[in-house]
Amino acid sequence: MTRNRFLWLVAAVWLVAFSALGKGWKAGVAKVNITPQQPIWQAGYASRTHPSDGKLHDLWAKALALEDEKGQRAVLVSSDLLGFPKAMSDRIRQKLSQTLGLTNAQVLLNSSHTHSGPVLEDALHDIYPLGAPEQAVINAYSQALEKQIIQLVTDAFRKLEPAELYSQNGVTRFQVNRRNNKEGALREQAELRGPNDYAVPVIKVVDANGKLKAIAFGYACHPTVLDLYQLSGDYAGFAQIELENSHPGTTALFFQGAAGDQNPLPRRTVPLARQYGRELAAAVDRVLDEPMQRLDAQLNTAYSEIPLKLSPGPSVAELTKIAQEKDGYLKRWATRVLREQQAGKPYLTQYAYPVQAWRLGNQPLFSFGGELVIEYALEVKKRFGLNAFVFGYCNDVMGYIPSETILKEGGYEGESSQMVYGLPSPWVAGLQQQILAEVEKLAAQAGLPKPKSLTK
Repeated sequence: MTRNRFLWLVAAVWLVAFSALGKGWKAGVAKVNITPQQPIWQAGYASRTHPSDGKLHDLWAKALALEDEKGQRAVLVSSDLLGFPKAMSDRIRQKLSQTLGLTNAQVLLNSSHTHSGPVLEDALHDIYPLGAPEQAVINAYSQALEKQIIQLVTDAFRKLEPAELYSQNGVTRFQVNRRNNKEGALREQAELRGPNDYAVPVIKVVDANGKLKAIAFGYACHPTVLDLYQLSGDYAGFAQIELENSHPGTTALFFQGAAGDQNPLPRRTVPLARQYGRELAAAVDRVLDEPMQRLDAQLNTAYSEIPLKLSPGPSVAELTKIAQEKDGYLKRWATRVLREQQAGKPYLTQYAYPVQAWRLGNQPLFSFGGELVIEYALEVKKRFGLNAFVFGYCNDVMGYIPSETILKEGGYEGESSQMVYGLPSPWVAGLQQQILAEVEKLAAQAGLPKPKSLTK
C-alpha cells in the first residue's frame, strides 16, 4: 500500500468516526457544593431539637445534560436534599425555560431524600419550632440554592461534548419494606416480607475516547441510616463518594427510586451508612464491568400534572381538639390550619401532581413526584418491562403517594404523613389508577412501546 493511499484511508476512518459522533449523543456534566455554611435545621426527623452542628461530608447537586442526534435536549439533576418543594421547583424550571428554552418535560429534578440535609423554604411548615432567626437562615440558603441549581444546569449544557450512553439494571438488597417488617423484631424474623424492588438502575456515559464521564444510578430506599446532627447524604452520599474515588474524573449522580415504604435496616450508625454506600457502589461497578445496552441517540420527553383529589379536611372542632391535646408538630399543624380556617381560607381540595416519561434510545425512564411507594415501580415494570427505570421524589415532593392498598390500610404512609407535609387530609381513593393511566398516556407521547396491558 502506498503512503498516500494509507493516509487517505486513515483520513476516511476519522471522517466516518467524526460523522458518527456528530450524529450521536452529546453529554455535559457539572456539580456544585451545596453544603450550608452555617448551622441549619435538618429536614426529615420531627424529633430533632436544634440545628446542625457539623458535617460528615459535603452535600452536592449534580447535573447530566443530554442532547440527541436531532438536537433534542434534557437534563437530569441529582441533589443531597430531602426534596424540592413545588414553589422552588417551579421557579427553577421557569428560569431554565427562559434562559435555556427547556420545558418541564425536559427537566428532571430529583432529590436523594437524605434526612441529614437542610430544611428548605416553603416546606415542612409545621415540623420544627422555628423562630425568626432560624427561618431567616433557611430562606437565605434556599434562595442561594435556587441560583446554584440554575447555574449548575447552565454549566452542564455549556460542557456538552460527543458521548455514548449505556444502560442496565443491577441489584442490591439492603432495602426492607418498613410497613411489613418491624425494625425491632428483624433478628427474630426467619424471612423478610415485601413488596420490594431491589433494582439498581445505571446509566453510563463515556466520552469520544471511551473514557468514563458520568455514572447516573439509583435505588429505592430511604436515606435514613443516620439521625445525627451532622449534615450528610447518608448512604447515597457515601455511594457517590465511593464511585468517584474508584473512577477518578468521573461524576456519580444518585437518583432516588420508589422509596416511600422502604428503609435501610439495620441502621443508626455511620459504619452502616458507609457499608450500604459501598454495597450500592459495588452493585453499580458490577454493572459497569458487564456488557450494557448501548442507547441510540434518540431522546423523547413527556410531562404532565394531574389533579389528585384530597378528602374533606377536618372540622373546626376536630382541629381544636388536636391543638389542645397534642404536642409538637401535630399541635403546630392544627393551630395553623385552624387559624387559616377562621380567616376564611378554604381547604385545598386537589393537588397538581407531576408525572414524567422519557425515552433514551430504547431505555424507558419514568419519574414521579412525592414519596412514591414501591408498588408503583412494580406496576410500571409490569407494563413496560423489568428494565424500566422508575424514580420518585422528582420535581415536587409534596407528601407520600400511597398505593390503593396502603391508602386503605392507613398508617403513616397512607394517612398521618399528610400532616407532616402540611396537607389538610389524605388522598381520595382512585389515585393509583389515575397515576398509572397518566403514565401510559405519557409513555405513548414519548414514543415508548405500548404497555403490556394494552398490547394485543
